[in-house]
Amino acid sequence: MLEQYFLRPTTVDRILSNWLAPQIEQYVEWMHAQKYAQRNITRRVALLCHFADFARRNGATDLASASSLIKRFGDHWMAGNRCWNLETRPKLRRDMCSIIRQMLRLILEGRVIRERGRPPFQFQSEAPGFFKYLLEERGMKKLTVARYVRELNRFADYLKRVGVTSLSELSPQLLSSFVVETAPKFAPNTRRDLCGVIRTFLRFLYRERIVAEDLSVTFEVPKLFRLSNVPRSITWGEVRRVLQTVDRRSVRGRRDYAVLLMLVTYGLRAGEVAKLTIDDIDWKHERLQIPDRKAGNCTAYPLAGVVAEALIDYLKNGRPQTADRRLFLRVIAPAGPLGTGGVAASVALYLQKAGIKVHRAGSHTLRHTCVQRLIDAEFPLKTIGDYVGHRRSQSTEVYAKVAIETLREVAMGDGEAL
Repeated sequence: MLEQYFLRPTTVDRILSNWLAPQIEQYVEWMHAQKYAQRNITRRVALLCHFADFARRNGATDLASASSLIKRFGDHWMAGNRCWNLETRPKLRRDMCSIIRQMLRLILEGRVIRERGRPPFQFQSEAPGFFKYLLEERGMKKLTVARYVRELNRFADYLKRVGVTSLSELSPQLLSSFVVETAPKFAPNTRRDLCGVIRTFLRFLYRERIVAEDLSVTFEVPKLFRLSNVPRSITWGEVRRVLQTVDRRSVRGRRDYAVLLMLVTYGLRAGEVAKLTIDDIDWKHERLQIPDRKAGNCTAYPLAGVVAEALIDYLKNGRPQTADRRLFLRVIAPAGPLGTGGVAASVALYLQKAGIKVHRAGSHTLRHTCVQRLIDAEFPLKTIGDYVGHRRSQSTEVYAKVAIETLREVAMGDGEAL
């Protein structure tokens, strides 16, 4: 396999003389199966050879001891390559360490879940039953639990920075100082969610007698007023501009064009698009099935002609030949289904290409646009909520409180005609 990517026999000999040569060869075979680009494979092999030499010089004798040297190697590598921009150096270091961890994970565990694995829960040793509490007692989904981990790890980093080593040292003053330092960095909704996560964690700690006092009663969650935000939708003319920026001659363009149409036509969430399978399309009856929505229900839509044409073009001329039943697949390595983040990133990319500036550009921009268009067409709120899968009617009411297009006209002109 190495001969396929390295033409010079001397280069192959140098790689094979490395003490991690069998592991590197196995990793190359995996990357080949995942359809990584040739330049990426050759660059990764060169990096892994440098890491192997560094690990051997620092006393590594097996994969376990080599794993403990990844961070040191990252520092060593960055110190020897000072030509990189200071702003990009942290990202480059993370990427290099992720490549090495990916190979070691493939060898030791026999599989690769993600190139950048989820960070461990830093309070796991002191609050070991918290995950079980969230999943079984609170009935939360795994994505919500992952958000809890992310927010609480942020809290754990703050505690380490101020010298707190145990949850028993928590106090109302410490919690307040964390909020004062952290809150200004986030939007109001994010601040509320962060405080809600910490309050849930504090209640669990008191229930399990990990702390002696129920600190949740002293920790207030910021109040947000319902219907206080204006939806971040765009006009239908701007939607056309976004669609026109898609290069439908490429594989990615055919896929993304179908994704954009599904988002704006049906008001789907990014996760709902990512989870679609080929079996969810009923070509005979011209229907599209959206199973397992956020509200816990399923929705069947009539398959719009323009959406059907885009899907057919993608399936015939863009989708790779694979046994995977997921509808939308990645176009770059590693091979596999398109994820939620990929859907949102694609929308943000085409909004940027079209020159449309939107606060928090992403898949929800098109979802809001779909709902706003239905509101402007004077459909009942209950009908709209069912159409886009709103769990509560209050989620739909926010779109009915203002005339978005009329306000735009006022902002663009003197408003005398209105």
